[in-house]
Amino acid sequence: MKPVLYRSWAQLGGALALTFTIAACVPAPESTPAPTGSPKPTPTPTATTPPPPPPAPPPSENWIDEPRTAGSWTYRTAVNGGLARFGDSSGQAQFSIGCERDAGRILLTRAGQGPRQAAMTIRTETAERTLPARPAGGGSPQVVATLSATDPLLDAMALTRGRFAVEISGLSTLYLPPWAEVTRAIEACR
Repeated sequence: MKPVLYRSWAQLGGALALTFTIAACVPAPESTPAPTGSPKPTPTPTATTPPPPPPAPPPSENWIDEPRTAGSWTYRTAVNGGLARFGDSSGQAQFSIGCERDAGRILLTRAGQGPRQAAMTIRTETAERTLPARPAGGGSPQVVATLSATDPLLDAMALTRGRFAVEISGLSTLYLPPWAEVTRAIEACR
């Protein structure tokens, strides 16, 4: 191709203007990538904190739907009646139902340090009652409530659906199964 020589700057300017006008009318090919900004720096990894634990499940609307307290009942015959004890897997008694036949009463004993002026609430499927309770004497911290051996609350505890609850302010609630040992301890006093 032969080079083109222009006679004046006006001819050169006109030729350049024509070239730019034609170039502006030609569409860009479809494969032309879109303009991008400057590349972003890659962040340096830092120590991450573990995600927070999942939230605790909401409490049941009904206490009878709460899971049973882990453990099991045992029963033994005593000189003055029977004793049913609910203990954890280590054998530590958490709750007991003891008969004092000579006095005609049953002692409900909850392990743990309760307030000096305690109240023990017993909840069953058919009955609910708050009993006055007191710290028990002896080597280990316990809270004791007393019932007459013929009190209908005892029958409600033995015959409740699935569990009964024992509540004392400041201690965790126990959800106990009404196994045969409960009935045996109550019947030993009647």
